[in-house]
Amino acid sequence: MTSQTTVTTDDFGVTRDGRKVTRYTLTNGNGLIVKIINFGGVITEIHVPDREGKLDDISLGFDTLAAYEDNNPRFGALIGRVANRIAGAQFTLDGHTYNLFANDGPSCMHGGRVGFDRKLWESEVKDDKLVLTYVSPDGEENFPGELTLTVVYSLDDTDSLTLDYTATTTKKTPINFTNHSYFNLAGQSSGPINDHVVTINADSFLPLDQYSIPTGEIKAVTGTERDLRTPVRLGDRLTQVPGGIGFDNNFCLDNNGKFVLAARVDHPPTGRYLEVRTTEPGIQFYTAYYLTGVNGKRGASYQKFGAFCLEAQHYPDSVHHPSFPNSILSPGETYTQKTVYKFGAA
Repeated sequence: MTSQTTVTTDDFGVTRDGRKVTRYTLTNGNGLIVKIINFGGVITEIHVPDREGKLDDISLGFDTLAAYEDNNPRFGALIGRVANRIAGAQFTLDGHTYNLFANDGPSCMHGGRVGFDRKLWESEVKDDKLVLTYVSPDGEENFPGELTLTVVYSLDDTDSLTLDYTATTTKKTPINFTNHSYFNLAGQSSGPINDHVVTINADSFLPLDQYSIPTGEIKAVTGTERDLRTPVRLGDRLTQVPGGIGFDNNFCLDNNGKFVLAARVDHPPTGRYLEVRTTEPGIQFYTAYYLTGVNGKRGASYQKFGAFCLEAQHYPDSVHHPSFPNSILSPGETYTQKTVYKFGAA
């Protein structure tokens, strides 16, 4: 099938240090619309039709660049050099200890003080795809090696948004890349996601300690609140999770780098659904417990349990757990990841 996707551009403002930011609008032959800015690689809008053909923006975010420059929830952004958490904000590689910025209690989260989500990426449109590139200097956020990361966003007429990642480095370095979109299939301003139904194709997950760091155990989901292998209505499960905080765990996909269906979320009232496929070994399912009155797009106020994230990733804190899938990239190697968000209406 020949793709009917078009890409248009417009200005999305100027950063505080005076650099112009461009917004790219991808529209496919079915009228599905995805908007992305080259600041942080942020997906700012995703307009998806419901079963009646009514378009709604299902991606949480902000109206202004200034809000994205702060962007504490990291709505829609590309995350790196290491997504999720590194315990103790330090790691040792080949006998050298690297001390990082602790920005989540004692941990380093989502890349440190200024992660890839707040960088201005080089951008170009090639064959109706958006190509974003960021070169992270050796020593940035105290990570070793000059790291070059390219992420290609493409939209096709199967209503699939594909993210293709490629990375190389000049020195051995830990990596973990993801996209941090927050979804609400009822519409970005629609409030609690209780009526969403989730399925995650994972037999195990990573239990966490008090700092949300994996304990090292890979635990079977059987008999736990995190068994989502058959469809579960979120309103029936969110408050059952110990502490009442909903989900914020890595689910283990056991895919050995193969491209697999990791998760599906359905919204019966509108018919909309989202499927996530990935080559990554894990997927973080987060149900936005820590959203507390964030002022979002078009007057929306985002509250606890007002969205969900499905972040394809390596296991969190892999640098401290040799039994986890390897997250160290070496010179001469090329890291690749393919993650696809497929939208539809049943």
